[in-house]
Amino acid sequence: MSDRRNDPGPEIEELIRKIEPRLIELRRDIHAHPETGFDTIRTAALVAGELGALGLDVRTGIGRTGVVAEIVGGLPGPCVILRADMDALPIEEQTGLPYASTVLGRMHACGHDLHTASLLGAAHALVSLAPSLRGSIRLVFQPAEETQESGAAAMVADGAAEGADIAVAFHNRPELAAGQVLLNRGASTASSDEFKVVVRGKSGHAARPHAAVDPIVASAHMIAQLQTVISREMDPAQSAVLTIGHIEGGATQNIIPDSCMFEGTVRCRSPQARDLAEAAFRRICEGTAQALNARVEIDYARGAPPLMNDDALVDRALSVLGHQFGSAPHVEQGSSFGAEDFSYFSELMPSVQIFIGSGQPGRDDRVHNSDYQPDEACIGQSAIALTRMAVDLLS
Repeated sequence: MSDRRNDPGPEIEELIRKIEPRLIELRRDIHAHPETGFDTIRTAALVAGELGALGLDVRTGIGRTGVVAEIVGGLPGPCVILRADMDALPIEEQTGLPYASTVLGRMHACGHDLHTASLLGAAHALVSLAPSLRGSIRLVFQPAEETQESGAAAMVADGAAEGADIAVAFHNRPELAAGQVLLNRGASTASSDEFKVVVRGKSGHAARPHAAVDPIVASAHMIAQLQTVISREMDPAQSAVLTIGHIEGGATQNIIPDSCMFEGTVRCRSPQARDLAEAAFRRICEGTAQALNARVEIDYARGAPPLMNDDALVDRALSVLGHQFGSAPHVEQGSSFGAEDFSYFSELMPSVQIFIGSGQPGRDDRVHNSDYQPDEACIGQSAIALTRMAVDLLS
């Protein structure tokens, strides 16, 4: 093996390649038995068993069904979190693969099975490398990334982030070929907030609107005005999305109803834009209701915050992973309005999310698709990337 003090890359590569077939086997097992939300009981047990076999002290039931284990280095130093998510999606699989989902209506269509196997691979390598590291690696296997009730928030509440100094997460990216790495500066993903608005008026005959208070007209005015939050109140550099996806009011054509409801989502790529959007949303709904003699009830629920990458960690990953893989990762200013609850960790400490290519040649896959078929080569590459980041941060 190489002298790690000079270049740990070859040793890391060798350690991961030795166990890569086992990692693919684990991924296929998890893929065939998908679990959603916090119900990742079988997956958590599999993870705990693998970590226990490495001689690690494993804590289960963190954030209900999360798993945490610590790899302690030979010398004192910082604590680095490496995090992977474990949950699947409520999608009926259509791949026809030999290891396709055996559970009706559930599928690992976002690649969290890849993530779990990859972090287990990094755990194997880091146990071997730990004696020469300064600090510790905290392995965090998280449930419920795909749900509004966040598994990351639950794990943080149970102490998964306590005493940690840096956090690293990763996600497979089928838009990139296996072997490619992408880093984002600034926001990697957006916040995910949900709202439900009930406008209350006074019912009456459609032919005598003067005797009623029309909640449908009031709702229509609110919906139209809410679009100006993005177009006229947001700094164009602070992008956001506001979408109403559901509206419901009335039961027939000749009755003005008592109420009308609409609901949707707001996505923002900075904490400042998020605060501005909520304040403007409430002001417009309340002001419009008052102007039209209606009443309004607003249920505005904040979900995951935006995932903000630390610039210094992006620079570190750019250098380290470029050296490990022989070509520099692509770096861009992120543009995704998807949400990622790793942001609950990034609120607490410097963090970075790394995207690892998972696209197969000849396919045009996207995540959250019933026919998603990632290239399993991304498992080994992700394990190498996580291991190299941890070694660099603790050397």
